[in-house]
Amino acid sequence: MTQINRNFDQIEPIIRSLPEKPGIYQYFDENGKILYVGKAKNLKKRVASYFTKDHSLSGRLRVLVKKIADIRTIVVETEMDALLLENNLIKKHQPRYNVQLKDDKSYPWICIKNERFPRVFPTRNVVDDGSEYFGPYASVRMMNTLLDLIKRLYTRRTCNFNLTPQNIEKGKFKVCLEYHIGNCKGPCEGLQSEEDYNRDIAEIRQIIKGNVNVVKKELRQLMEKYAAEYAFEQAQEVKERIELLERYQSKSTIVNPKINNVDVFAIVPEEKSAFVNFLKVVNGAIIQSHTIELKKKLDERPAQLLTLAITDFRQRFNSDSKEIIVNLEPDTELPGLEVTLPKIGDKKKLVDLSERNATYFKMEQDKQKTLVDPERHTRRILKTMKNDLQMQEEPSHIEAFDNSNTQGSYPVAAMVVFKNAKPDKKEYRHFNVKTVEGPNDYASMEEIVYRRYSRLLKEDKALPQLIVIDGGKGQLSAAVKSLEELGLRHKITIIGIAKRLEEIYFPEDPVPLYIDKKSETLRVIQHIRDEAHRFGITHHRKRREKGTIKTELTQIKGIGEATANDLLNKFRSVKRIKEASIGELEKEIGPAKARLVFDHFQRK
Repeated sequence: MTQINRNFDQIEPIIRSLPEKPGIYQYFDENGKILYVGKAKNLKKRVASYFTKDHSLSGRLRVLVKKIADIRTIVVETEMDALLLENNLIKKHQPRYNVQLKDDKSYPWICIKNERFPRVFPTRNVVDDGSEYFGPYASVRMMNTLLDLIKRLYTRRTCNFNLTPQNIEKGKFKVCLEYHIGNCKGPCEGLQSEEDYNRDIAEIRQIIKGNVNVVKKELRQLMEKYAAEYAFEQAQEVKERIELLERYQSKSTIVNPKINNVDVFAIVPEEKSAFVNFLKVVNGAIIQSHTIELKKKLDERPAQLLTLAITDFRQRFNSDSKEIIVNLEPDTELPGLEVTLPKIGDKKKLVDLSERNATYFKMEQDKQKTLVDPERHTRRILKTMKNDLQMQEEPSHIEAFDNSNTQGSYPVAAMVVFKNAKPDKKEYRHFNVKTVEGPNDYASMEEIVYRRYSRLLKEDKALPQLIVIDGGKGQLSAAVKSLEELGLRHKITIIGIAKRLEEIYFPEDPVPLYIDKKSETLRVIQHIRDEAHRFGITHHRKRREKGTIKTELTQIKGIGEATANDLLNKFRSVKRIKEASIGELEKEIGPAKARLVFDHFQRK
């Protein structure tokens, strides 16, 4: 073992004596404070790996190992037991270097009270008194929807009277307003039997569990019984209950109803965190849904985080399902569970839905953070660009160039400016290429880059941190030549972006940089490149149109460019010049030239 811990001599005997069994290990610092809780299939191998691996690539892991002063372990029978124990210990101690898991104390439950004529109500306090608790519900709206359905289907008491047979017989209680408005059948005065009340409670229990089909079947049997006994009013009441259940169920069913009692998990990993969504599905209907964000502490892999989330969710929501559907294979074997990674079909639709929920949750989190700190998104993008492009400073000021010409005619160029990764349109500039004859993009690029930055230097204005050239190695080299002439070669980062494969070129580097197509850096570079192209094309089109119009006038014998400009400035278009009278033309260009223009268009 390599000594990478100042307390290594003290803890080495502990490591050597560890059993090769599954269990939990806990790391403590010199003050006895717990640093980290981990699970292991083999305690000895797992703990020893912390002190033999090269931790140079993981700063937080290196710091953790340096702080370890004591190691304590708990041996369990299986890796699954270790996973459950790890989850509980993390919640209890909240170690600094563990992914933080919220406990479920803040979530509401539905309680069926352990008493005669049980009450059904929401609560946030789970008491060990024999009552039944269902949940917790991550969505209060979902819980209230369920309670509202139960209220519309069944009459049940809301009072807290002690309804013992003796108290009822003695007439201690009187029916209240709930009885008179039809929300209770008056068990306090013996107006509803315990058997009848408990039959409703049994159906309520099934509905809360998501077994709506079981309740519907029982209600149909009851409806048929009433109908056979000619109790048509009661039969109609039961029929209305069935229809209400069917409406509720139709809103929830999203896949094949045969998919029964499964848990669905989807993870959406990010650079420093991951978002995990959980769906509880019974008879094809979602009865629970929750999403959490897990922030990485020690560069945990997505499979590790998913395993942690699966354990936490199943404990938190008291899941007893035998199958889980996932979008990524967990890193730990889960005994007694069938793990499905679907590729097609209804189960794939479910896992896609779960993944969308995790993505939407992430987007909502980002929006909320943006509202609190509007510059946060910009700072992250600039930091990412600095790292991806290996720059010395963040590119808060970017300028991009693009050339446009038609077979060498009307050559123009455009420059756009982005400040803090956003367009700054008042800083956009057009250039008419002056020194280049014919279609020569390289020479045109060299000219406009030189003109732009010689002017900035002359006017002592701020230079950009990054220049983007729309084109490959040729255009980039031409731009670099101008920067060298101006003494700016190593003062500004300059890159070229080629359209075909979106390669990023650096000067003097023959191998292009391929940035992830989904990265923010490439998106910003593409945006500024496309904006430069759009701005340049617009200017080129206007200049070409103006040149074409002017050529039509200068083709008239005796009419030069200056006269054509005077006419266009006055009449704004050739069409209006054609429609002008001889008198109107004479006012602008005199009688002789007016006659030439007038006769030319009259002949046409």
